[in-house]
Amino acid sequence: MPSPSDADAAIQAPELDTTLKRIADALERLAPAPPPAPNFTRADAFVWQAKGGLLHPVAKVNRVEMTLLRGIDQVRDILVENSERFAKGYAANNALLWGARGMGKSSLVKAVHADINQRLAGTPGYRPLKLIEIHREDIEHLPDLMTLLRDAPYRFLIFCDDLSFDAEDTSYKSLKTVLEGGIEGRPANVILYATSNRRHLLAREMIENERSTALNPGEVVEEKVSLSDRFGLWLGFHKCTQYDYIAMVFGYIDHYGLEVDRAKTTAEALEWATTRGARSGRTAWQFIQDLVGRAGKTTN
Repeated sequence: MPSPSDADAAIQAPELDTTLKRIADALERLAPAPPPAPNFTRADAFVWQAKGGLLHPVAKVNRVEMTLLRGIDQVRDILVENSERFAKGYAANNALLWGARGMGKSSLVKAVHADINQRLAGTPGYRPLKLIEIHREDIEHLPDLMTLLRDAPYRFLIFCDDLSFDAEDTSYKSLKTVLEGGIEGRPANVILYATSNRRHLLAREMIENERSTALNPGEVVEEKVSLSDRFGLWLGFHKCTQYDYIAMVFGYIDHYGLEVDRAKTTAEALEWATTRGARSGRTAWQFIQDLVGRAGKTTN
């Protein structure tokens, strides 16, 4: 015959199980659900959403055709060759595209991605190269993205546009770790391209402030400047000449099949650039947007 204590335990056991189940259910509701595994067959381009650890597919990338990019032939050829080697599984470098505003740095990265996938499509064993954009403010979560991509059966081009760091910003250390440092290092199926108006990614006043306040100024400056050194390719973009600017304008005109008076349009394009204080690919595109609109057409 069971003792009174055994009987009490038998009565309490179901109640205890119910209580433990309620606690477990509550904890599950509080804990965030793990993000779903990314489906890389949905698109060839994605945007990394660090909050939630999700890759948002991009159905149509906002890009310019390679043939419309003028005045950057040398850097274009270098980046295409580097990207093609990577897509084929060979050794390739991370790349920093730096220099003048509006000269096609980000446009070139997106155009190269499209060019590689188009030319290599159908090659035995080739899988589409996936483009993943990471926003500047999410750089500190770059290691999480690398972990997500490391074992995926694709090759990935991670792209960060307008990358730079200001005072009190320490997220550049995450980028340094991914580029070369750390035990794991950069996954073999990942390459990183970044664009910046700054050659060393850091504001000059930021470097000078570190120099003036550090016990060993040389070491501090060396650490910060070494960030850009970890990119194997430095591709410089410089202000274009008037000749290149006009070539860009008429490249777009031919592309959209516009009927124009060449002398008049050249004068208008130069005046457009003068009012904006710069000749660049972006200025040429803005002029074309105006010209196409006046012709009652669209650039889409």
